Amino acid sequence: MNRIFKVALIVVATGVVIAGGIALYLFNMPHRDVQSAAVDYERSATDLVEEYLEDAEKANAKYLQEEGDSTIFAVSGKISSIRKNLQGNTVVLLKDESGKAGVSCTFTKETNASAAGVQIGQSVTVKGVIRSGAGFDEDLELYENVILEKCDLLLESVK
Repeated sequence: MNRIFKVALIVVATGVVIAGGIALYLFNMPHRDVQSAAVDYERSATDLVEEYLEDAEKANAKYLQEEGDSTIFAVSGKISSIRKNLQGNTVVLLKDESGKAGVSCTFTKETNASAAGVQIGQSVTVKGVIRSGAGFDEDLELYENVILEKCDLLLESVK
């Protein structure tokens, strides 16, 4: 009986150490460096929104990946609003005046400085990772924006 207890204790302790090692590895794994990675797609904000509004399932299958490495976009459009989120990061909305929805681009604390000089009405190109697509919420009767995260400016030109 004593021997069985010792073997069981060793097996459980080994399992805990292995599980702890795996958890520590996953927690400290380096994050994806979006800014140095290649762009997968280049689209205008209007085209990306329209693609989602036409067929969200098809667009999600094309752009959102199950393993977490979502598509990196370079999205160009006109800035319709600029705000700060709760973390103090800049959020720029690229949307045409006549558009139903736009592309919400959230910058990071490292890339906030590049968005400091942008102005409403300015045409820009933003690089980021897509997190969700545009849609229509029937309960609220509102259109939802495409959401890009980990954004940075690629190119800007005043119009």
